[in-house]
Amino acid sequence: MAKEEIVPVAQKYTLTINEASAYFNIGIKKLRHIAEEYAGELSIRSGSKYLIIRTKFEAFLANTSTI
Repeated sequence: MAKEEIVPVAQKYTLTINEASAYFNIGIKKLRHIAEEYAGELSIRSGSKYLIIRTKFEAFLANTSTI
């Protein structure tokens, strides 16, 4: 059985809401709201959960003054 490799959060393409909350220092409720509002642009949906596209979200934060 192959050993599972742990990928650092800073190298992941997508982040769970909890990972993104810790990485970006933004509340879970706020991130979930943003993920729902910008689905397809900043996030993708996998089943019932949202995954934040890290690089696109970083660019979004760099170009906004308020979240």
